[in-house]
Amino acid sequence: MALFDRYVGIDYSGAGKAHSSLPGLRVYVTTASGLPLELMPPSRPDRDWTRHEVAEWLCAELSKEIPTIVGIDHGFSFPLAFFDRYFLKHNWSEFLDDFQRHWPTDEASVDAIRKGICGRSKEREGDPEWLRLTEQWTAAAKSVFRFGVPGSVASSTHAGLPWLRNLRQECQRKIHFWPFDGWDVPQGSSVVAEVYPSLWTKRFPRANRDGDQQAAYAVAAWLRRADLNSSLAQFFNPPLEPEERGVADIEGWILGVV
Repeated sequence: MALFDRYVGIDYSGAGKAHSSLPGLRVYVTTASGLPLELMPPSRPDRDWTRHEVAEWLCAELSKEIPTIVGIDHGFSFPLAFFDRYFLKHNWSEFLDDFQRHWPTDEASVDAIRKGICGRSKEREGDPEWLRLTEQWTAAAKSVFRFGVPGSVASSTHAGLPWLRNLRQECQRKIHFWPFDGWDVPQGSSVVAEVYPSLWTKRFPRANRDGDQQAAYAVAAWLRRADLNSSLAQFFNPPLEPEERGVADIEGWILGVV
């Protein structure tokens, strides 16, 4: 039996500002009965998404009684070393609050905050050598602090975290942020999870999609396939030792990494 009725893949972008239209920000949606289709901003279908629009759309859609899983390709948390350096509680909600106070990327660009034009980034910097446990389990995932290199997720992670906080606070229906709200997903709930599209982009024909479109398409397609063949449940519970799971409770986990 499928856990979800709808599958959403989002290829994220940390470029520009929160209200900048970004060609690298792509959204694909599907149900059990079809292949993923690209969704453009409902209010401006002739233009690219902004991060603010994606957050608003997700908030509205996940407030509906439609069990949905959303895969977003940026880091949802930081390495444990970051928490320890700044004496932060091992609590994801409090981490999001602290991050937004120092990196208000829902108001300004990542670059502006990195340059000290606004925000307090110097008080919350990480080491580009730090990797989360889930990144150590992959062959090529980059540190969430390694900016400006091919395949970097640093900008998108720093740009996206405040919008996860926004969803957590504003959505009218409780969202299950996996795995922070628990490794087991409640029946009938909607889930938002971190994904790594490179795990799946070559598994699905590319057709005429560009790289960002293919990434979002592959996420939605894999989520649908894994749910319909009943393998998704096992990916919600990767084979971690108790100590490893305790680390991942704080650092998060990339869905599909086993």
